Amino acid sequence: MNGRQSGFTLVELIVVIVILGILAATALPRFINVTGEARSASVQGMAGSLRSAAAVVQAKWFAVGSSGASTVTTADGQTVTVGTGSGNDAGLPLHAGAHNGITVAARCESNTACQGFAVSNAGTVATFTPSGGSASCQVTYDSSNGTVTPTVTNCN
Repeated sequence: MNGRQSGFTLVELIVVIVILGILAATALPRFINVTGEARSASVQGMAGSLRSAAAVVQAKWFAVGSSGASTVTTADGQTVTVGTGSGNDAGLPLHAGAHNGITVAARCESNTACQGFAVSNAGTVATFTPSGGSASCQVTYDSSNGTVTPTVTNCN
């Protein structure tokens, strides 16, 4: 057995694999930017949350037969300001001036902040914009008819 074997040793192979792993860990995030997709998903999630909150409050308003009541008390004791009468906003959480029913119904921290979203008010429309997001990446809630509209065109 005088012949020499050729090939790589186990140590050399492990070193190469470690170097490739380090390169992949540092280079891959530069090629994959999922920030926009994450913001888009969070906007869609907030839209679902607002729809659910509005539907639950309106259902409770109808269930107790409160066609003239201006507030609904939820199961956890929150008092939500709602529209009255028989119009499009009947029983829906309001969002106008001091009546921030949708932020209470969605369990937001305040009338201006909601689970990583900034909340602004323009008449009957509440706009929820994710932190670091642009105006083209937001959710709007219109308390005059309960419409929730997500906009996710540019969430980078």
